[in-house]
Amino acid sequence: MTTNDKPLTQDRFADELMRYKRGSVSRRHFLQVTGLGLAAAVVGRQTGLFGSPAYAAGDLGTQMSIATWPNYHDPATFEAFTAKTGVAVEVNVFGSNEEMLAKLQAGASGWDLFVPTNYTISTYQKLGLIDQLDLAKLPNFSPSTENQRFTHEGAIDGKTYAVPKNWGTTGIAFNSAKIKSPVTSWKDFFDLAQSEADGRVMVHDYQLTTIGSALVALGYGFNSIAADELAKAEELLIKVKPHLFAINSDYQPSMRATDAWMTMCWTNDGAQLNRDVPEIKFVLGKDGGEIWCDFYAIPKDAPNKPAAYALLDYLMTPDVAVKEHIFNGAPTTDSRVMALLPKDVTSNLIVYPDEASLTPLEFGAAVTLTDPGRAEVMARFKSA
Repeated sequence: MTTNDKPLTQDRFADELMRYKRGSVSRRHFLQVTGLGLAAAVVGRQTGLFGSPAYAAGDLGTQMSIATWPNYHDPATFEAFTAKTGVAVEVNVFGSNEEMLAKLQAGASGWDLFVPTNYTISTYQKLGLIDQLDLAKLPNFSPSTENQRFTHEGAIDGKTYAVPKNWGTTGIAFNSAKIKSPVTSWKDFFDLAQSEADGRVMVHDYQLTTIGSALVALGYGFNSIAADELAKAEELLIKVKPHLFAINSDYQPSMRATDAWMTMCWTNDGAQLNRDVPEIKFVLGKDGGEIWCDFYAIPKDAPNKPAAYALLDYLMTPDVAVKEHIFNGAPTTDSRVMALLPKDVTSNLIVYPDEASLTPLEFGAAVTLTDPGRAEVMARFKSA
């Protein structure tokens, strides 16, 4: 059997299976690349893969869907939820908030729960795409133990539309066994992409971070929408494009295989990569960059809202959340969870950087999500 013109070896099947279980790829991708297709019903009987086919009837139904980011959840969390409730969780993976917005605006996304970033929530609320949350259905969520520095954008006009998953940063992951020059800034990142790391660098398929980091490398603000500054960022991105390995927000496989040596990288990926491959280091740009907080929200047209609330409340349980954070590698916003984390996590400077490292960073601004100038720059960069 072959898939995508490559033999489906045992090792490749195992790799694709782990990508699926980490939430790095969707169920559809897994079935397509492994050639299982119509055999999904048979494969689905494997405990912990797609969930048991036999579910107890009840108010929560038998299945639900979450839209989230690559490498963002412990598969055991969803497996335990299925065992507890009989509800199978399908994971849909996205690489940018723009993709998520477009999918929701198109209607009938099929998602019951999704993971938007802080700066997008006000736009979703204005467009009527998300529900105000009924906090009575989330007894495990504790607003008083949340760090308001990261979580305040979940509430608008005193009403809660999203609750926090975790916060983090956008930095640079690089293989120190391959790149010997100092990597301390976004200027370094773009310079090395055209020299020592030529052909081995990845950027996100995501305008906020890709354009924002190019702006920072040029001395501009991460959230700029000024036409002249965007033009300079576009010039830099198009100049560097021939030297890139790929434009992709799921960069872990390429970094692990050493096909790529350096990438734009989110905190959780940086922690996971460094944990498993110690020569992969993670740094924050001394010249600036992004600090962020991701949230859980329920789409207005979610087909199974009871299951969405059940899973969300389960994820807010400190004993569950601490396991997610240890697996995921992103820092928590909840002091209850912080108290449960082992010292080797809380002392990890990738996960919890010092305040001086955070000071130059900016939260994403709502305007960047729908700014046509930014969208056009990203489109021209990708098509160049």
